[in-house]
Amino acid sequence: MSVEADDLIAVGRLCTVALRPAADGDWTVKAGDLDWDCRQTLEHMLSAQMFYAANLAMRSTSRLRGPRSAEPGASIADLIALIEPCATIVARVAAEAPAAARGFHPQGLADAEGFLGMACNELLIHAHDVARGLKLDYRPPAELADKVLRRLYPWAPKDTDPWPTLLWAAGRASLGGWPRQEPDWAVHCAPLSEWDGQIRKRTLPPLPPNR
Repeated sequence: MSVEADDLIAVGRLCTVALRPAADGDWTVKAGDLDWDCRQTLEHMLSAQMFYAANLAMRSTSRLRGPRSAEPGASIADLIALIEPCATIVARVAAEAPAAARGFHPQGLADAEGFLGMACNELLIHAHDVARGLKLDYRPPAELADKVLRRLYPWAPKDTDPWPTLLWAAGRASLGGWPRQEPDWAVHCAPLSEWDGQIRKRTLPPLPPNR
């Protein structure tokens, strides 16, 4: 059950549709439990996509300066309209990347599927944060959530509902008998063949904070 380029494009479209009805809302409210407000979170959703595309395209081995995602004066509607195009850029770069291609991420040298998984994860989880702040109904398809879970969080429970489980894995909620993850939660973005069977934990402060 691999994460594919079309999955990321579908996630970009889904998040666009989910957030568009609130374009005229108050985006200065906090996004869920984050310190960011909803606009900052939306801007991060876009800049993260460009970070992933740049590092995979450049086959980077150290951090690249991330390109800007939008002009400060851009409207919320304009920013929402950029979600699917930004996701599509990552998807196309990943689709064209050779199997051996790797790129820098603070949690490891990611392969193309790792970048696709992280790009999906950023959009799905942060759209959830924004939806909480703006009181929107939002629940992605279980199949998409499950693909991201299996690629980035191979230690996650497999007998639970995929979407609540993804929220648990990304530190957003508890899950039945599983307590909420600590802020040092992390992803496995290198090829799954390199996973050592242990739960990944962040060893450096997240960049940027509260992601």
